[in-house]
Amino acid sequence: MHETESPEDLPSPPMKSGDDHPYAIFRNRDFTLFLAGRLVAVLGQQMFAMALGWEIYERTGSALALGLVGLTLMVPMFLFTLPAGHIADNYNRKRIIMLMTVVMAAASLGIAVISVLQAPIYWIYVCLFIGGTARTFSWAANAAFLPALVDRKDFPRAVNWNAAMFQLSCIVGPATAGAIIAAMSRHTTSPAALVYVLNVLASLVFCVLIGRVRRQHTVAVKEPMTLQALLTGFKFVYASKIILGILSLDMFAVFLGGAAALLPIYAKDILFVGPRGLGFLQAALPMGSVLCVFILNHRPPMQKAGRAMLWAVAAFGMATIAFGFSTWFWFSFLMLFICGAVDNVSVVVRHTLVQMLTPDDKRGRVSAVNNLFIGTSNELGGFESGFVAQICGPMIGNTIVTGAVISVVSGGIGTILVVGAVALVWPEIRRYGKLA
Repeated sequence: MHETESPEDLPSPPMKSGDDHPYAIFRNRDFTLFLAGRLVAVLGQQMFAMALGWEIYERTGSALALGLVGLTLMVPMFLFTLPAGHIADNYNRKRIIMLMTVVMAAASLGIAVISVLQAPIYWIYVCLFIGGTARTFSWAANAAFLPALVDRKDFPRAVNWNAAMFQLSCIVGPATAGAIIAAMSRHTTSPAALVYVLNVLASLVFCVLIGRVRRQHTVAVKEPMTLQALLTGFKFVYASKIILGILSLDMFAVFLGGAAALLPIYAKDILFVGPRGLGFLQAALPMGSVLCVFILNHRPPMQKAGRAMLWAVAAFGMATIAFGFSTWFWFSFLMLFICGAVDNVSVVVRHTLVQMLTPDDKRGRVSAVNNLFIGTSNELGGFESGFVAQICGPMIGNTIVTGAVISVVSGGIGTILVVGAVALVWPEIRRYGKLA
């Protein structure tokens, strides 16, 4: 069964850049619209995430409550990743992205209402689950849609610029949200609500920009949703040692090495910098990533991409350990900055290889598996950080500060051990050469 399209919606071929200038790709109208939409949408999402963490910790004072945010967002990934990948391969990807963005906006609006009414905290987790479900479907469609917008040889650069827009939003978003909360705290008991509403508006702007993209994903023959079809992505990943290895590396490194879930504790009880300082700490990681983006875009393609990725993840672990012990704001900021810079190397290598080594008719399902690996490690990693902080802190008679430090430092050590294990189990990664 074929999808019908109006003449103005017929797909236009991906534009070829014509030269190797790092900015030539912006001549591609569809890619530029996609990137602008991502900038606005992620700006809203990062403001939302910072405000949510601040409000939950202010209302509960619990590291475990912060960790439950990640757990709540992780559950939909486990439940819906396989259907999300199948749908992304068998239906119009652009329409999926737009519809799921509207659902996420509705969930954010619901949290704004909960914040204003000071309703029980569990209602926030209900809205997070709804938004997380929509995000699972959107992520698979988003990742599979990007390769159709550019020529194959331009794809590594497209990934890098996409990462730049994401990280730029991550810089501005948390700092802006922190400033808004600090200003609104003098006038209302629910200062985070305005941030949630701004996220709704950002989502709607994203929908408008994506709606103007001419490129469409067309499906020649739709596959029925059978168990075999749903498992296609897992089978492909398992058969590719390179993809399986880099996904495993990123999954375990992010699960163990992420300190982001505990930043509200560091800002309030260790560094004593309040919500404004929290915003700057959360902006440090993407600031490092943006610097790395411009360095990579003005250099030739990586000649030893596999080794570069392994060294980058090891550096991430070492910087995480240093951050965990720090009690000086600017040193903590610097360590998070370094984490962001080296993490971008891993992101570019992983995303480029996953998409370039996967045929288009399987990209939705393989992207869904990629999202499951990375998304669940992000969210479950947040829960793990909060859980370890609670166990090693108040539950055994220590302070929450002691628990947070133990959680972050042990996670950084675990990340370094994972790098060594992956390098031994999948030597193909060490030997992987040019990224192009």
